[in-house]
Amino acid sequence: MKASLLFLLACTAVLALGARADAPEEPKALVQKVQELAQKATAVAKDAFSRVRESEAAQQARQWLRDNAELAKQRLVWLKEQLAELWKKTPAA
Repeated sequence: MKASLLFLLACTAVLALGARADAPEEPKALVQKVQELAQKATAVAKDAFSRVRESEAAQQARQWLRDNAELAKQRLVWLKEQLAELWKKTPAA
């Protein structure tokens, strides 16, 4: 993840240099372009972070399911046994 952020920052620097080359004599235009590029870079970084968080959450959910699948099966077997016992004790109507 650090490498992709470094790459993103490097791309932003290159774009800022390009913006400066496009408007070397207009500092306000240069500032505006750099701000726009920074906003785009921020949006891309936020998107990347949200994808990582979603991916981590999905991994944790899968791990939880793997860890608890056997326990859920055991509980279902126990519940089935309890229902069978209860059914035996219930008088016929």
